[in-house]
Order: sequence, then structure tokens, then C-alpha cells
Amino acid sequence: MNNFKLTILGSSGALPAYGRFPSSQYLIVQNRHFLIDSGEGAQMQLALYNVGIHKINHIFISHLHGDHYLGLTGLLFSMHLQRRESDLHLYSFRGLDEILMAQLKHSKSVLNFKIIFHPLTEEKIETIFEDEALSVVTIPLDHKIHTAGFLFREKPKSLRIDKAKLKEGMLLQHIVQLKKGEDVVDEKGEMLYRSSDFTRPPKPAFSYAYCSDTQPSEKVIEQIRNVDLLYHEATFLEDEKEKARETKHSTAAEAARVAKQAQVKRLIIGHFSARYKDLTPVLEEAKKIFPETSLAREGETFELND
Repeated sequence: MNNFKLTILGSSGALPAYGRFPSSQYLIVQNRHFLIDSGEGAQMQLALYNVGIHKINHIFISHLHGDHYLGLTGLLFSMHLQRRESDLHLYSFRGLDEILMAQLKHSKSVLNFKIIFHPLTEEKIETIFEDEALSVVTIPLDHKIHTAGFLFREKPKSLRIDKAKLKEGMLLQHIVQLKKGEDVVDEKGEMLYRSSDFTRPPKPAFSYAYCSDTQPSEKVIEQIRNVDLLYHEATFLEDEKEKARETKHSTAAEAARVAKQAQVKRLIIGHFSARYKDLTPVLEEAKKIFPETSLAREGETFELND
């Protein structure tokens, strides 16, 4: 399995249209499974693309406009009906916890599993998840209500052992030391094995920035600088820029300019308005400014390879 893979579940804006579902993405990083936003129909898309819903232990909701969370309740109830028992971590601004509690209360339901709610802090960059492999940091966005993007960044990886150079009699603890970049010495302090003689450079550490509903922001550009993969909403074409400002969304050209200024390696655009059946003009507008641009399409998978 590739160690960094993103699958688009939903790419539409406020309304589902032309087979496009509201916002939702599925991300795998080193066998950790994340759901980013959960628009209407998210669980149907997960089933369509053969994603086991019980693999997902962390769900990130960018903001409380319905097209980004209305699929969550159905997903949670399906997890319940399938006898999920493991904890589920949910990251969102305050209010989503009240919505879920009201739905559980009035349906007289008690989930089989525990939801651990992690409230996001308004307009603040904060680390909301971290383990030995990666961290997830919020990206404060500029939208009509409090909205956060999410920056997934792998930590530097260990050196790789060159197995062809290993010697007979080397202990496992020696190999572990070498992989850490530590030389191995004997009890007298004399060199036994030099790390550089038995190791190769580590695999690259990748990064992904998810910028949900927002108008362009200089602060965002600084925070996402040099990421390997950027998702940035592109609700409108440039000829609807006035509408974009009114609704605090971005045009395809603006998303491309963000990618160019931030010097990211690759851009994915999505959150398309229902006024656009044919997305070719949207892609063309962005690619004129930032050629390494792709459309977010349902079922499309983007892999970051070693």
C-alpha cells in the first residue's frame, strides 16, 4: 500500500450536481485512515470505492455549512449498526457536538462506540493530532463562518538499512541504532559499525494541505508554502469574481495564484458551483497560471510516491 494516498469522495459546492457529491475526502498516511469533511452521501461514496468505514478513526470537519457535514450522522449510525466498538475522534468547531447530541437524543439512540470530540479554536493555528509518523495542524481560512483547513505533514523518516551490506553476527539492536543514525561501538568505545556504511537516505516526508471554503489569504499562502499537494476550493470562474467575494469563495484563477505564490508542487481544485456542468473551463483557467493543476473528481486518487 502506498504510504500517502488521497481519494476524492465529493467535489461539488453547496449543491450536488451532475454526479458530483458535496465535499468529502479520504486520506491514508502510513496506514492511518482519515476522513476530511463528510458531505451528504459520504458513506455511499466510501462504499462505492471499497473503503472500510471502520478503518477511519479520525474525522476532520472544516466548518458547519451543511455541504461539509450533513453526511456525518448517517455514517456514524452505519458504524453503530455494524457494531463498531473502537473510539472515533471528531475534530470540528463547537456546535457540531450539539447537533449530534440532539439527533441522538431525539432518536433515542446510544452509539456502541465512543466519540471523542476535539473542538477547534477559532482563527488559530494549532496542532490537533500528532503521533510518531505525522502531525495535523489547522489552517485558519477566510470564509463566512469560522472555517479551518488542515495541514497533514509527515515527520522526517528513519534512515534505510542497506540489507546487502549487513554482516553476519550483527544484532538487531545494532541495526536499530544504525537506522537511527547512531554508530555502534563496543564496551571499550571502539567502532564496530559506522551508520553511514550500512544505511541509505530516508524516504521523503510528504505534506498535504486541505483548504476548504475560503477566499484567497496571504496568511494561508505562508502556512502552506512548499507543500507537496494542495487542495484549494475553486467555486467560480474569474468572470464571477464579484460573486466569489460576496460569498467568500475563490475562483479557479485565484486558487492557482495561491498555489503559485506558495510554491506548492501540485494543486487540486474542487468545490465546483452547480452552474458549471462542464469543468473544462475551470481547469483551463487554473492551468494557465499553475500548470500542475488537476480537477477533484469523484473516485480520483492522488498518490505521493517515494
